Parts: sequence; structure tokens; C-alpha cells
Amino acid sequence: QVQLVESGGGLVQAGGSLRLACVASGRTFSRYAMGWFRQPPGKEREFVAGISWTGDSGSYADSVKGRFTISRDNAMNTVYLQMNSLNPEDTAVYYCARGIGLRPTARYDEYDFWGQGAQVTVSS
Repeated sequence: QVQLVESGGGLVQAGGSLRLACVASGRTFSRYAMGWFRQPPGKEREFVAGISWTGDSGSYADSVKGRFTISRDNAMNTVYLQMNSLNPEDTAVYYCARGIGLRPTARYDEYDFWGQGAQVTVSS
């Protein structure tokens, strides 16, 4: 019933920036936490960032803290991930997901709908 579609991925040089967007369709997600996960090549999926349903609090993986910013626009059913100071270690497929509850969490099993993924490649 809920579809999440990521956009904004691509190829960028180290030190550059990208902004990912995730648009929900089918119904609004305004009362759910949202999160971003990523899966680097040959590695397991990992938590990147999460945001509460109101957008007034967020959480970040240590690896991206200070470089990435998660935000949301509930009126547009959209969550964003602003990625600055990118490095090759950020190369991964990035997924947005809708949380089960109202607060962000790093647990993948607390998200019930997932996007198709967006490829982000950072060249050295």
C-alpha cells in the first residue's frame, strides 16, 4: 500500500555533495519515523540516519555524523538525506524506509516499508 521511491543518487567526486530524496505514495507518512540505510559493495546493510515523525530530532551513524543531514517535509511526503564531504567509503546503495513507530531507530527490523534503493558512487 505504501511505496517509497528514492532519487538523487549518482556519481560524485570525493569531497562533493549529493542530496537524496525519498517520496512516499499511496498514503502519507507524517506520523511515522523515517530512516536511511545503505549497503556498500560486499557488505551488510547498515543504518545511516533516522528522523522522528515531527522532524525535530534525528540520529546518525558515527561514520556520517557531522557530514550528513536528514530532514523531512511531511506536506510533500518526502524525506531527504543531504550528504556533504563525501568519500569513497560512502559508496553504497542507499535505501529509505518507513519506521514502525514515531521515533527514529537504527534497527532494520523496526521498518516496514522500503524503497528500491539509489546508487551513490564516490570517486577518489
